[in-house]
Amino acid sequence: MENNTLILSIIVPIYNVEAYLSKCIESLLCQNLSAEEYEIVLIDDGSTDRSGRIADDYAQQYVNIKVVHQQNAGLSEARNAGVAQSSGQYIMFVDSDDYLQPNVLKSLTDKMIVDKLDILRFNYQNVDESGVVVKPNKVDKAFADYSDKVCNGLTFLNERLGIGCYACMFVITRQLAQIRFTSGRYFEDSDWTPRVMLEAKRVTSTNLLVYNYLVRTGSITKSVSKEKKQKVIDDKIWLISRIKEFARQADDKRWFEGMVANTVIGVLTSVAKVDYENREQVLAKMRELQVFPLSDYMLTKYALRKRFLINLSPRLYMFLQHRLKG
Repeated sequence: MENNTLILSIIVPIYNVEAYLSKCIESLLCQNLSAEEYEIVLIDDGSTDRSGRIADDYAQQYVNIKVVHQQNAGLSEARNAGVAQSSGQYIMFVDSDDYLQPNVLKSLTDKMIVDKLDILRFNYQNVDESGVVVKPNKVDKAFADYSDKVCNGLTFLNERLGIGCYACMFVITRQLAQIRFTSGRYFEDSDWTPRVMLEAKRVTSTNLLVYNYLVRTGSITKSVSKEKKQKVIDDKIWLISRIKEFARQADDKRWFEGMVANTVIGVLTSVAKVDYENREQVLAKMRELQVFPLSDYMLTKYALRKRFLINLSPRLYMFLQHRLKG
């Protein structure tokens, strides 16, 4: 759909989600923008099930749906391809097993236009496969501020965002969407979000519930595969180095220090349970990255207890975590 007046493009990466895809697409169609105002760009990332065919069927029925089929390249490259194929003034990312609330898009695009925003963060909830809201495992939730006051991206990082670096929770300008996702890594959102925020001049939030995030088995972070768990550890260490790099661009480094602390806690906990024999190499890498002592910024009470012990002795912390595993 070629139209320079398109307000919004919704990018949907697709990979083997035939059980969820129709619900996702239907939710994108059940909106209060006209077909002339927005497009849905479906990127079939080499699916081997019926996902590609389902996408094609919808594209034949709706003029504002476009399908791109490509060889499997991963989530980051699918999103990058979607941006390249899109035409809207603003961009949203929706994962193909998630879905939107009905009739929410006009509120988002209106706010982007009226407030001349670069980024708008909206609210979300976790749901199970029956659509039942899933509460967080811990009562003690990490900090996030949904104030609708407009600020720059660095202020938003330090005072509003919390640790929720999910690309699917934002509407962004087309210009910012040119900042590409890093290919071949888990936690690509946590790498992408600060880069986008550091370029943004006008950012705010709306507490409007827009997005339903599906909590299902078999996701990357819940995988039982030892190989994937090892990659999670490796990519978290990579993320720490990236966050440290981004922090050099910022006068106020609180958010970056809090993200490093959260990620280091995750790394040391995972190493203790999955890769304990390599604990000394990981500790050496942490010291090389100069992550100690860990900041307390944005940490929950639960994480603060872990931080205290890690700052006392990261080696002791991993030993105790390893013993608890057994």
